[in-house]
Amino acid sequence: MRVVTAEAIEQKVYEIINQAVCILPDDVKDSLYKAYEKEDGIAKYTLENLIKNIELAKQKMRPVCQDTGAAVFFVDIGEDVFVQGSIKSAINRAVSRAYTDFYLRKSMVKSPIERENTGDNTPAIIHFDIVPGDKITIHFMPKGFGSENKSALCMLTPADGVEGIERFVVETVKKAGSDPCPPILVGVGIGGTFELAALLSKKALLRKIGQRHSKEYVAQLEKRLIDKINALGIGPEGFGGKTTVLDVFVEEYPTHIAGLPVAVNICCHVARHVSVQI
Repeated sequence: MRVVTAEAIEQKVYEIINQAVCILPDDVKDSLYKAYEKEDGIAKYTLENLIKNIELAKQKMRPVCQDTGAAVFFVDIGEDVFVQGSIKSAINRAVSRAYTDFYLRKSMVKSPIERENTGDNTPAIIHFDIVPGDKITIHFMPKGFGSENKSALCMLTPADGVEGIERFVVETVKKAGSDPCPPILVGVGIGGTFELAALLSKKALLRKIGQRHSKEYVAQLEKRLIDKINALGIGPEGFGGKTTVLDVFVEEYPTHIAGLPVAVNICCHVARHVSVQI
């Protein structure tokens, strides 16, 4: 049994927060550069400015987007790890410290009805999973709500089939239009139950661009969705063009014989996420 202290977890999380909001992952940057090479006219000009913003943010260590998001975490805890202290409290302390020390926008409200700001961007949204091994892996995703607000879930029936899934995903993106700051990334969760489909769709966004699903029929679905969404012609920031989506990631899970839950989680081109292993 390996012992990890809550203080060690807090410090690691604190360190990755500023990195995540200021520096985009290389796969996202590379994808934007490739899109720039394919575009012309106003679409190319728009991507040029998005890329300049990303480079300046890294150079000056300033948030790449003013919406530094709800602090979303996926935490995989090894079965052979004992956490000394509260891991949930440690993560929330790190969020509070980081969002205060680095002057990041504090966007969380105490009640969705009364709307009073918590003042430190807590509480974080934390999803825990127990996995084999003696390590703790923490994935941090600051999720902005310009794109989150355009996400959707639909309880399809088995009769809707793959065609129904594709139709729902494409219609969700079409309805979103320019609001989620395209080019976007799209996470799709299929199966499970109402709440699990939504969770799968968000976790799918942790994948690297170009990383296809291990199951061939799911990988082919991802490719078809990429083509159909880009055929919408929404383009960078909604000005038209070849690039509306940078990638689509689909995750599936067994479901009930009477159900076909499908969730679509949209992420803007500022697809921020950092992982750390303890």
